[in-house]
Amino acid sequence: MDMITLSVLFPLVSGVILLLFKEKEAGRKRICIYTAVMLVIEFCLVLSCILLGAGPSVPLRINESLILSFSPDKTGIIFALVTEIVWMLSGFYSFEYMEYEDNNKRYFAFYLMVPGALMGLCFAGNLFTFYAFYEFMTILSFYLVLHALTREAIMASLKYLIYSFAGAYMVLFGLYFVYKYSVSTTAEFTKGGMISSSMPEGLKITAMLLMILGFSVKAGMFPMHGWLPTAHPVAPAPASAVLSGIIVKAGVLGILRVIFYVFGESAFSGSIVQNICLVLCLITVFLGSMLAYKEKVLKKRLAYSTVSQVSYILFALFTVDTTAFNGAMVHVAAHAFIKSVLFLCAGAIIHITGCTRVEELRGIGKKMPVLMWCYTIASLGLIGIPPFGGFASKWYICMGSLDSGIRVFSYLGPVILLISALLTAGYLLPISINAFLPGDGFETDALTAGAMGSAGSRYRAYSVAHEPGWLMLIPVLLLTALSVFIGLFPQILF
Repeated sequence: MDMITLSVLFPLVSGVILLLFKEKEAGRKRICIYTAVMLVIEFCLVLSCILLGAGPSVPLRINESLILSFSPDKTGIIFALVTEIVWMLSGFYSFEYMEYEDNNKRYFAFYLMVPGALMGLCFAGNLFTFYAFYEFMTILSFYLVLHALTREAIMASLKYLIYSFAGAYMVLFGLYFVYKYSVSTTAEFTKGGMISSSMPEGLKITAMLLMILGFSVKAGMFPMHGWLPTAHPVAPAPASAVLSGIIVKAGVLGILRVIFYVFGESAFSGSIVQNICLVLCLITVFLGSMLAYKEKVLKKRLAYSTVSQVSYILFALFTVDTTAFNGAMVHVAAHAFIKSVLFLCAGAIIHITGCTRVEELRGIGKKMPVLMWCYTIASLGLIGIPPFGGFASKWYICMGSLDSGIRVFSYLGPVILLISALLTAGYLLPISINAFLPGDGFETDALTAGAMGSAGSRYRAYSVAHEPGWLMLIPVLLLTALSVFIGLFPQILF
């Protein structure tokens, strides 16, 4: 078995094995040790594939046109490496976070399996392979949202599933016609596109639009973004981190493949599909920032932020400009690291204090300084303040937009992105300011746990807060450092 296929199958098999553990034998400590070992091995497998330059896998033929094959390219490698880093660190964070949660075996089993589907996406050599693993990823990640089994979790997971399947069926419609008119019988990804000139123009436009909109459901583009703010608050924090930082990028990768490898940038550029996508994308950037600015529940605020920030990447892809494309790749990594930090910080706060609303976090920076400094650094990166991660990506996206020469959008895009950056500062930085500088009215010296009842819920976080354990804190510190590193050396991803 070749290395690429092994990197896809190994996490799937390791997750299934964990599910087969007998309940009496599957103690929490044993589950955590097993999961840690499997996550490290999977990371090493993927890293070996990248460093050794693993070539195409041996294809698995289902019939004459449907073939499962893996053929890594540089774009897929970027997505794969970012996925593995975030997934492994968030997994280690989970060991402490899930300490008092039920159903640890099921959670970690599916947490192990999802990267297998994601590696199938990243390394997919043709459209059928990509679509098959895209659907598989949806089914496996569904259980991460469902984990708590509360009414809210069940409804949120069903909403996630319905949205995802609806988008996938839109992709499936286009996929039929792509196979019919592809120059390759197996629809292999080809730079510049795989569609033959015999495909009717109207059908090409329709198929292209439906496939892009279908993948944009996972990426959270308006008006298909509704599952994100519903799923994130009910999922465990490490699951929210990977949903926001990684799972949504599956939709981004799908859109990238459709534009550059299925239909080709020449077919997309200047078409009505490009105009529709640019309009929806900029609406999403602004709308997501506004909704985040108004939201008072911390994890839901971060979910709306993801809706906005992922559309920065989509906007860059839709401009079909080389500089903007480089910016998009940098933002894929920067956003994954930054948003994981933010969700893991939120999860630590909720885990320790039980507070879920932003107004309850006043003064918390005095009790959780390391965690809140990581939150602040990540926030500055998401806003786009140099030299933190996020500045370089947004700079290249804006420069690429101005160079693209697209009427109206080449200038409107940077304006909307700047407004969104200001709104991002408005919904992230006040949390840090109030955490470290609670003001004269916040009498921390006189505050005791016994006085908390009369003081009100806004003092609860301060009363019971403390730094999380090292299993939670070290992943946050490493992801924060990576977000800064990407801001300082963005060229490594070009």
